[in-house]
Amino acid sequence: MDQGRGAVLARVVKGQLEVSEAALVLGLSERSIRRLRARVVATGAAALVHGNTGRQPAHSLDPAIARQVVALARSTYAGCNDSHLTELLAEREGITLSRASVQRILRAAGIASPRHHRPTRYRSRRERRAAAGMLIQLDGSRHRWFGPRGPFATLLGAIDDATGEVVGAIFREQEDIAGYFSVLGQLLERGGVPLAVYSDRHSIFWRSDRERESVEEELAGSREPTQLGRAFAELDIELIYAHSPQAKGRVERLWGTFQDRLVSELRLAEITALDAANAFLPTYLPRHNTRFAVAASDAPAWRVLPIGRSISSICCFKYSRLVSADNTLRFGPLLLQLPPRGAFGSWASQRVECRQYLDGSWSVHAPGGRELARSAIPATQPLVRAAAYQRAPVAGVAPLPRRGETWRRTQNDLFKRKLPRTGSRNG
Repeated sequence: MDQGRGAVLARVVKGQLEVSEAALVLGLSERSIRRLRARVVATGAAALVHGNTGRQPAHSLDPAIARQVVALARSTYAGCNDSHLTELLAEREGITLSRASVQRILRAAGIASPRHHRPTRYRSRRERRAAAGMLIQLDGSRHRWFGPRGPFATLLGAIDDATGEVVGAIFREQEDIAGYFSVLGQLLERGGVPLAVYSDRHSIFWRSDRERESVEEELAGSREPTQLGRAFAELDIELIYAHSPQAKGRVERLWGTFQDRLVSELRLAEITALDAANAFLPTYLPRHNTRFAVAASDAPAWRVLPIGRSISSICCFKYSRLVSADNTLRFGPLLLQLPPRGAFGSWASQRVECRQYLDGSWSVHAPGGRELARSAIPATQPLVRAAAYQRAPVAGVAPLPRRGETWRRTQNDLFKRKLPRTGSRNG
């Protein structure tokens, strides 16, 4: 540019080009052309060189800081993406830079971004819900959360669709109902009762139509819900099922963020076990929500718990059992003795509700909800799992046939009754 100006101004000085023509060629005003002509006549072509040429800009980055950023990106914060690294440098190292500056420094040093984005397919946008508490997305992510050499674990989480706020999360060995009960408890304690929950078609949430109905379900004409489905029904929460991962994109994108940022945070905190990771989540989630949550347009839609309900009475496993003749109920090695029914009445052969809590304890409740007995909390935390749904057999109705068994219909049975296998097919 300076050489081009010099050639034009040289012709102006020699009288070969008018000032107005030079102004048109260089895109300057005639006043600027006269000023430059005077400087060229006085000091020569050096007058066209800008005065700041060769000087270091006042706002330029200190090379020592750039070298420090590169060293930290290759050692302490290896694997962090550009945005996360920028925040960690400001929080922990006192180095305040823009994300663009950090990105420019890393690319100049040959450090590529750890995140690889696949080409996206066209999908229409679904607007956020207007208020917090209108829709909660639930899901689980199985990942090596404790580094590439660590074991797999599953992070269960709940995110508000309107604000993007993570309202509950817990690490589990695998995706299970007890873990979702813990997330539901955090959700109820943190915000309240939402209007609806969005989930995939995992058997924890949904019973497939291909699953065979029990005798009681056939007689009742309806399917028994899962334990989580029962808890949502007690809270009057609508359960919506997604037909694809993209349909619940907000929680799926959350896993991408967690698998990037949370893995690095766990590594920096030297956490390699589930218990320590669960203790770390309450300190990390507020920081995450501050960074990523947005404000909703309408007032929150959270509801309070129904009267007479508590979080522990909702987030537990419930079963219907018949009381034994000696007024007891057995749960594996545990035996619970029920008190008399009134002055001398008996609970024998009566149907009661049994609850197993997340701490491993049990309680028995009468049909009206009154607690009859409760066990102590085990000294060793047991692995709480949902038991197969079983009711006592209905009088006069044979159980459903099982695969691989020999059956024959009798005159008085609604279903085929099992016969012992013999050498002859006809017995």
